[in-house]
Amino acid sequence: IMPKMHIDKSIEINAPVDQVWNKIADYHHWKTWSPWLIMDPDAQVDIDSDGKSYSWKGERVGAGEMKVTDEKVNERIDMDLTFLTPYKSHAKVWFEFSGSNGKTKLHWFMDSKMPFFLFWMTKTMTALVGMDYDRGLTMLKDLVETGSVPCELEEEGQMDFPGCDYVGIRREASVSELGPVMEKDIDTVKKWMKNSGLSPSYSPFCQYHKWDLKKGRTQYTLGYPLAQLPSEVPSDFVTGTIPSTKVYSIKLTGPYRYIGNAWSLGQTLMRSKVFKGSKNIHPFESYTNNPEDTPENELVTRIMFPLR
Repeated sequence: IMPKMHIDKSIEINAPVDQVWNKIADYHHWKTWSPWLIMDPDAQVDIDSDGKSYSWKGERVGAGEMKVTDEKVNERIDMDLTFLTPYKSHAKVWFEFSGSNGKTKLHWFMDSKMPFFLFWMTKTMTALVGMDYDRGLTMLKDLVETGSVPCELEEEGQMDFPGCDYVGIRREASVSELGPVMEKDIDTVKKWMKNSGLSPSYSPFCQYHKWDLKKGRTQYTLGYPLAQLPSEVPSDFVTGTIPSTKVYSIKLTGPYRYIGNAWSLGQTLMRSKVFKGSKNIHPFESYTNNPEDTPENELVTRIMFPLR
């Protein structure tokens, strides 16, 4: 029996159903919001003139093809998805639409079977593809509502990280609540530093220690680098060091809600052996500018992958 994978992700889009439908039913629009093609802009993409089938081939996204098999306008689209590389598999994909008061509730489904030799990865792959779907729906929402996807990824490549001592907060949180919880941690540390007369030596960071994709949880440390660590910190704070090391940097310019695109690109590059990640130093995000006084489309976040 081949291990089965089922995915159901949804989002509410502030636009009428027909506007959402048009961006999905015609594959000519997919390159703008595809969670996979954004990681491989040089991939070869061939789209039929009617926009109802397309194929792709790229070094990072592999090769495959997709075609529309059935449509009920503004209600449902059914598709066949075939992966040719890195391994052959087939999936049924469909979208369901429902509209109310000028808004659209969109569901994106997939039913597939994993190759038998990968049975042990079924739950992990379901979580990973589910995260891909979430990334795609986020970009689709922006595309429909604003006409663009303000996400720019840049591979800055290998560079030197000078290392730092830091003070911060370590905790575990669900991925869904990560943003608000992290904002609260940032505010807590900033207030303490201000009251203590301390100034960070450079940008704050968030280092991720462990991911549980099946449960959707992560352990992280939110830290501020300091030139000299204080002798005492609050009991719920931590201090530590990120050592000097070489890193591979992925730069995201745009809203933080697109950070998953940068992480997925980095993980894809690591799986492709573009670089070898360190087993001893965990990867971390570095926040270049302040969201309180920077337009979100100009925010810069770097993900640093320490190298072996």
